[in-house]
Amino acid sequence: MPKFDTELDTSGLSCPMPVMKAKKALKDMGAGQVLHLIATDPASTDDVAALLPQIGCKLESSNKDGGAYHFYIKKG
Repeated sequence: MPKFDTELDTSGLSCPMPVMKAKKALKDMGAGQVLHLIATDPASTDDVAALLPQIGCKLESSNKDGGAYHFYIKKG
């Protein structure tokens, strides 16, 4: 598991809530910090990919574990 500074579990929430909550969490983080976003909505994969270029962040890594998607997002 990659290192992260903040974890945000949005399990059970549907689009667009996981990315909206991630965007809010990243706003409060410092440059270079990593957010671990956990989501169960399959649409979150596309939503995260679309969001990151808009807010200047980078996807460090991602994986699927059981029914959960894990995204490690580095704030730019």
